[in-house]
Amino acid sequence: MSNINRKKDALNYHAMGRPGKIAVVPTKPYSSQRDLSLAYSPGVAEPCLAIAENPEDAYKYTAKGNLVAVISNGTAVLGLGDIGAQAGKPVMEGKGLLFKIFADIDVFDIELDTKNVDEFVNIVKALEPTFGGINLEDIKAPECFEIERRLKAEMNIPVMHDDQHGTAIISGAALINACELQGKDISTVKIVVNGAGAAAISCSSMYVAVGAKKENIVMLDSKGVIRKDRDNLDPTKAEWASSLDLYTLADAVKDADVFIGLSAADVLSPEMLNTMAPNPIVLAMANPNPEIAYDLAVATRSDVIMGTGRSDYPNQVNNVLGFPYIFRGALDVRATAITEEMKIAAVHAIARLAKEPVPEEVNQAYNTNNLRFGKDYVIPKPMDPRLITEVSIAVAKAAVASGVARQNIEDWDLYSEELQKRLGKDDGIVRKLTAVAKNNPKRVVFAEADNAKTLRAAQIVKEEGIAIPILLGNQQKINNLIEEFAFELGDVTIIDPKQQENTEEFEKYVDHLYKKRQRRGISKTDAQKLMLNRNYYAASMVEFGDADTLISGLTRNYASAIKPALQVIGAKPGSRLAGMYVMLTKKGPLFFGDTTVNSNPTAQELADITVLIENAVRGFNIKPRIAMLSYTNFGSTDGETPEKVREAVKILHDTHPEIIADGELQANFALNKDLLSSNFPFSTLQGEPANTLIFPDLASGNIAYKLLQEVGNAEAIGPILLGMNKPVHVLQLDSSVREIVNMVTIAVVDAQTR
Repeated sequence: MSNINRKKDALNYHAMGRPGKIAVVPTKPYSSQRDLSLAYSPGVAEPCLAIAENPEDAYKYTAKGNLVAVISNGTAVLGLGDIGAQAGKPVMEGKGLLFKIFADIDVFDIELDTKNVDEFVNIVKALEPTFGGINLEDIKAPECFEIERRLKAEMNIPVMHDDQHGTAIISGAALINACELQGKDISTVKIVVNGAGAAAISCSSMYVAVGAKKENIVMLDSKGVIRKDRDNLDPTKAEWASSLDLYTLADAVKDADVFIGLSAADVLSPEMLNTMAPNPIVLAMANPNPEIAYDLAVATRSDVIMGTGRSDYPNQVNNVLGFPYIFRGALDVRATAITEEMKIAAVHAIARLAKEPVPEEVNQAYNTNNLRFGKDYVIPKPMDPRLITEVSIAVAKAAVASGVARQNIEDWDLYSEELQKRLGKDDGIVRKLTAVAKNNPKRVVFAEADNAKTLRAAQIVKEEGIAIPILLGNQQKINNLIEEFAFELGDVTIIDPKQQENTEEFEKYVDHLYKKRQRRGISKTDAQKLMLNRNYYAASMVEFGDADTLISGLTRNYASAIKPALQVIGAKPGSRLAGMYVMLTKKGPLFFGDTTVNSNPTAQELADITVLIENAVRGFNIKPRIAMLSYTNFGSTDGETPEKVREAVKILHDTHPEIIADGELQANFALNKDLLSSNFPFSTLQGEPANTLIFPDLASGNIAYKLLQEVGNAEAIGPILLGMNKPVHVLQLDSSVREIVNMVTIAVVDAQTR
């Protein structure tokens, strides 16, 4: 991806819709005058008085207990350096987004336009009544050390500088496990730390805390080994100064067991790596490119355990494994600080988790069947759903044990359940599907490639490694668009069906269509004309294995887009077709069907559609809980629609008793477990809300998903076409680039499962 296109995409991402990445959302009703009088004056006086009498009630009546400040002065922003407080704001918003999606923690980002330590400390101290915790971010060394030290000493809420401690915690877990796998005793290993910034200092301290010996650690900065005889050493570096006869990185790594890279790309050469001790451990964490490339390291030493900061190689040392859950645990016990014991507990929790059997959903997310503790898996994957329970609970328990918890947790099993529910059931469903797709990208033929949206989506899925695009359309027009918009599609295949006449493939496709449809009114001449249509050509490519799946429908209605695929490929034998949408809501994903295909299904057809959708939902690693919807509840009113739904439920219960489905039900009862329980305790949907909604006809399903999308601000992924004999997916008319990319991801995963 060129810098020009990366810049465009990044700027467009941040500017689209409401600028920025985070927003404030009301958590209480506000539709009536009474609601407003309770939210503000006069009703708000009551919680104010309660808090004045008992300050701890702030956790009961305000958002303080789930609110973290991400605070920076912009003096050490990523690899950009001192760019200023306001320029660093996108990073702080991004950190807030990660807090929310991984741990359901709300964030206000605060950018302070000061480099004065006293001023910075005084401002942050004054914010204590507002927040439950403080995450310091992107503050340069050595000031960051004093700022954190003073705030921890002077504030009564958790404070952590993640640039220091996040990397230390994750790499500490990796080091513990790597030493075990390599048969090394952490108390005797020789460790070389290349880098002397905030992260390097904190990492070194953490390694000592988990068993390494300080005298076995050699630290280097840009001048070489930090030696005791160097002049003008600042106190933080002086603490790690060595008196050994070592001067350069080459000197230091000779016979070393561990290399820790927190510096710059490509500073560790293969020759240096070869001088390290047997079974070396290399954690090369410079971003975006490590101190030695992963492929080069493992090619140089077959006995090396190698980790980087990158997601495209094993053993990614990623701070997102730590900070969301450390603050989650600290907030939930109202900790007054994040202690060393809490950080060490996080280290060991992460290390232990890597040794546990890996859930199938994690294997599927990374397109493997055999993730297990070993050289290529020394720390968990970022999308492991167990992190929120394992790390948060370990941190919370350590807070209680070290005496900084103001609230004890009596039932840890119940707390574990609450943590799992915090993120809803979607748990990053799009991220997981993307990871699955990237591990085995498939050939996707875009039937409408003479469109800028299609080409932008094709570029994204190509660059992200999600799919291998094949573009159909007028080659000159496509190339003109590529040039006009500066798309980078490299050597992507472009095919114009009109230029394929008389080729062997074209004739093969024509013969197939003619033989399949000759008794349905299509002559050989008709078949030849139809094959000039890109949708017929694309479907034929999929049918004959010249592509793995197809995407169409951006510029035409659903019926005309799906017809060619039905005629060329057809449905699975014995199956019917249905359309399903995944609606990503704040409460987790909902699966809607049928939303695109069957206009007014019979009871039997409705039962068949439900079985088809139930199987599809399971493919997302989600247990379907199906509500068969109507305008009545369990026979409360007679009528054609409720009677049809009632009969469909009976068919399902008789033929598929293993499926959790019930009805007929109104939508509010299906989605509100308390409402359902109090009125219909006999329902098989007791305990949890439905996550899959089956509509009685196409009109209701189509209207429902569009209303939820427009009014409820839900993100719609779909329509996902179910029941076809080969993977075919049809877009909504005029889909956005994001929606096209999501559908391509679904299409690739669908093709993988075939």
